[in-house]
Amino acid sequence: MSTQNPIFIPGPTNIPEALRRAVDYPSIDHRSPTFADMYRPALDGVRRVLQSSDAEVILFPATGTGAWEAAITNTLSPGDKVLAARYGMFSHRWIDLCQRHGLNVEVIETPWGEGAPADEFERVLKADAGHSIKALIVCHNETATGVLSDIAAVRRALDAAGHPALLYVDGVSSIASMDFRMDEWGVDIAVTGSQKGFMLPPGLAILGIGSKALERVASARCTRCFFDFRDMMKTQAAGGFPYTPPVNLIRGLSVSIAMLEEEGLQRVFTRHRRIADGVRKAVDAWGLSLCAKEPGLYSDTVSAVLVPDGFDATRIVTHAAEKYGVAFGVGLGEVAGKLFRIGHLGSMTDVMALSGIATAEMVMADLGLPVTLGSGVAAAQEHYRATAGRGAGAMPRAAA
Repeated sequence: MSTQNPIFIPGPTNIPEALRRAVDYPSIDHRSPTFADMYRPALDGVRRVLQSSDAEVILFPATGTGAWEAAITNTLSPGDKVLAARYGMFSHRWIDLCQRHGLNVEVIETPWGEGAPADEFERVLKADAGHSIKALIVCHNETATGVLSDIAAVRRALDAAGHPALLYVDGVSSIASMDFRMDEWGVDIAVTGSQKGFMLPPGLAILGIGSKALERVASARCTRCFFDFRDMMKTQAAGGFPYTPPVNLIRGLSVSIAMLEEEGLQRVFTRHRRIADGVRKAVDAWGLSLCAKEPGLYSDTVSAVLVPDGFDATRIVTHAAEKYGVAFGVGLGEVAGKLFRIGHLGSMTDVMALSGIATAEMVMADLGLPVTLGSGVAAAQEHYRATAGRGAGAMPRAAA
């Protein structure tokens, strides 16, 4: 696969040249003021991206899965009850992680293609008169199905039930690409990683932790060592790290945030929506549909495209990689073989998106699917031409 071609998986995403240069940095003494000078701005910047005024931000050398584990182990104890819905592979994996730590997870089974069931959450929470449920865990953007859930509605469900459960949100494929309002939505822990909207290589687990979640840390009895919030908070107060930090990624994170803020967060979100709308226009032109059940659930970072019954969608991904050197995402879990995924997040422009749409058309035509070459490209082109310059913004020149 040619490294000159953009990739269209929902992470890791394309790395802008400016960020490749930022992480190409010599070794330094990570106990020195030089490290502190790059570390503190990264923490402050993440807080701004989360749209929080006072969240504690912690970075671990890990991925989003490590952030899940850190969130759970620092605030809960074996046997604690957790409420969750399973509506995709990543909500499933977080449930599995909780169960492996000895938590009692009440699972609301939800069709894949639908979002977090706020009404069902409210029903279960209202029935929990003794407040045995300690946390509600939700995937904001279910990467496997291209479904965006309404976290504000989930918060309203908690409030309507008058329930004190904490709200933990996986924003791995949404934060820094789509609007995420930690304070406004009452999110107690938000988790993400470096390799999606922040456009960096994998390796940073990023958490925003609210005050109510921090109050749970002292009483939590799940085993943790590497992922202990207490060690991190104690050392980072002085600009340090409790063990060897991923200096290059932290430096890159500061540069990434500067790029996002140069573009303007709202313009970043608008750009993602505009690019995603073009992809969706293409899918319509192909005569195909998305896994997400209705437009209010459509993700602006990944489109999961259903293929006709009887066709193995994995062939599209394999053929694209082998013949054209372009990467798309396979279907996972219950939707394996039923769809392929087009990632359109992070370092992405409409021109880049058009190359992915054109490649998908060629692949489907090669494999005998009834797709007219140029149909999706034309539909997306019309959308991008009609919306260019309408507040959508463009990536800073260094990021393009």
